[in-house]
Formats: sequence, C-alpha cells, structure tokens
Amino acid sequence: AMDGAPPPTSPTGLSAYVAVSQLLGLTLLATTGAWLGRYRGGVAWHSPLQFNAHPLCMVLGMVFLQGDALLVYRVFRHEAKRSTKALHGLLHGLALVIALVGIIAIFESHRTKGIPNMYSLHSWCGMAAFVLYLLQWLLGCGFFLFPSASFSLRGQYKPQHIFFGIALFILSITSCLLGITEMLLFKISDSYSHFVPEGILANTLGVLLVAFGLVVCYVLTREEWKRLPLAEEMALSMDFKTLTEGESPGG
Repeated sequence: AMDGAPPPTSPTGLSAYVAVSQLLGLTLLATTGAWLGRYRGGVAWHSPLQFNAHPLCMVLGMVFLQGDALLVYRVFRHEAKRSTKALHGLLHGLALVIALVGIIAIFESHRTKGIPNMYSLHSWCGMAAFVLYLLQWLLGCGFFLFPSASFSLRGQYKPQHIFFGIALFILSITSCLLGITEMLLFKISDSYSHFVPEGILANTLGVLLVAFGLVVCYVLTREEWKRLPLAEEMALSMDFKTLTEGESPGG
C-alpha cells in the first residue's frame, strides 16, 4: 500500500461469517470431546479406547482443518499469494496426517477386537474421501505450490481443483454424519429412540457439522468475497505465462 493510503479492508460481512465458522468449528470439536469423554470413556491409544481416536481425528482433520484450509484465501486476501498458498497447503497436509492417525486407530482397534473392516457405507465414503483428498493435495502441490505445469495447464486444472475441494469437504462431513449414526446404533441401539442424553449430544454434534459446512461453503461460493490478485501477482503471472507458453504477455 502507498504511504498515507488506508489499510485494505475485508468485504462487508466476510469477517462475521468467518468468525461464526470458527465458533462453530471449536464448538463441534468440544462437543466431540465431550461425547467421547462423558459417554465413551475418553481416548487412549493402546487400549480398548483406541477406537475413540478415530472420530476425534476425523472431525479435527477432515472437517475443521480442511474447512479452515479452504477459507485461507478468503481470510488472508491481502497477504502475499505465495504465503497464503503455503498456508493453504500446510493446513491440508496437517489435516491429512491427523486423518491418517484416525484411520490407523480404527483399523488397529478392529484388528484387536476381531471386527471386520470396510463393509459399511460409512467406511466406503470415509475411505473414498481420504484417498481422493490425498490425491487432491498431491495434485495441488504439483500444479500450484511447486509449479512445474505450464500456465495453460494450471488454468485448466484450477476450476477442477476448486470444485473437488468443496466436494471433498462435503463428502467428509457426510462421512462423519454416517459414522455418528453408525456408532449410535452400535452402542445405544436399545435406548437411542428414547431421547437419551448421549443420543441428543451426538445428534447435536451432527447438526454442528452441517452448520459448519454450510457456513464455510457459503463463504466459498460468494463471488464478491473471492480473493482478488494483487498488482504484483498479475505481473508475475504474466511473466510465468511468457516463460511457460513461449509467447508475449499480450499474445
């Protein structure tokens, strides 16, 4: 910014929606912890409680951190693109690591208890979400974070990257909702229909997951809230096009 110029501001309403998303995200994490701690005995690794690490890791990684990674370009709209891009990739990478811990926890827990794997709709959707999320992250790093692709290839892939980013976020929340229902039917099937406190708390967690997803998707799909490229980024973009396409910026 030039000397004396007012600092850049966020579009009207954006900060409020981002704040609401973070409040919902922290609340759903606290609700997950409360459910597992109050009714499922807590979380431990080398014990029968290893199973409980799975829902905690998946909500933290595949929902909360993934949602925040998607919001990076809206929140840090006046920061350098490279820094924002690195934070976007780092949050997604952290989400993948935490989700992997959750997947290991459920497979080890099933092995210890003699429970079969990958037979339920929840497990199919959840594994699909994780594998596709990993692929999306690798492609994103290859195309944008460590770009070796040409300007035109990056331009062609970007809409796919954006679409599948939102689609995988929705699929992750859907998988969590299926997992909550499955866990309740396994653990409290006899009393679930009687509005017991555990069922109400778990249902509340599901509502919070949906609310968090709706707010994040609303922020992402508001056209006027998209990050606009800075002037120096436009110049660098044209230089990159010249180098990779072999044509002049005005060609």
